[in-house]
Amino acid sequence: MALHMIKLCVGAGTIEALLDWRRTHQAGESWTLRTRQTPKRAAELVDGGSLYRVFKGVILCRQRILEVRTVGEGAAARCEMTLDEAVVRVVPTPRRAFQGWRYLQPKDAPADLSAEAFGEVPSALARQLRELGAW
Repeated sequence: MALHMIKLCVGAGTIEALLDWRRTHQAGESWTLRTRQTPKRAAELVDGGSLYRVFKGVILCRQRILEVRTVGEGAAARCEMTLDEAVVRVVPTPRRAFQGWRYLQPKDAPADLSAEAFGEVPSALARQLRELGAW
């Protein structure tokens, strides 16, 4: 059964800022998230789980988790997660601040946004909503 993870997106206030950072810092590499603690339930995360990102108190997107591994040993050990390149926008959902990451049960995960849910949105309006982090 899939299990998800939720993490604050520090340093990027919007999905577009995250994607710009990606193009600048990890272009040509697999998308890797580094964190201190390796999840004990890593097998469940890789079994269809996603990383949900919180921007300024709102969950806005997710990426599928492809691999979870521990690098280093002892006190220097860290976790590296390989993420799918596709960033899927989700229904904006408020979330209080927390440290590190948390597991997110599938029943508590926000639904994916789709163009069909809103019909045809004018591009200028869509851009403004994205800039505000609302879409």
